[in-house]
Amino acid sequence: MAAKPAHHFDPKPVLELIASIEADLLRLKGMLEPAPEKFDPANPHNKTCDGKLTPDGVECCYRMFDEGNSRYSVARAMKISFAAATHRFNAWRKAGGEKRVRSLLG
Repeated sequence: MAAKPAHHFDPKPVLELIASIEADLLRLKGMLEPAPEKFDPANPHNKTCDGKLTPDGVECCYRMFDEGNSRYSVARAMKISFAAATHRFNAWRKAGGEKRVRSLLG
């Protein structure tokens, strides 16, 4: 009895197709999800245990001022006093305001 020749199956094209489909699905999913916020004023890492602003918290305040937010709105968003927001506003202006060098968050 003669043996039937084995059919050789090359999985490479199928794996490439799967990878392409997965990439397309991730891209579509990204289009449907809301864009993440650049910074989060309510992030708990913005404050130390004693309630003072961390360097990230200060940068977050500054970025809100960069966007034109008032001291009042910064105070509410960051859950700090109006006096603290005024202090940060004056420090932001002294650092150059919108033209200051931004520091990295995180």
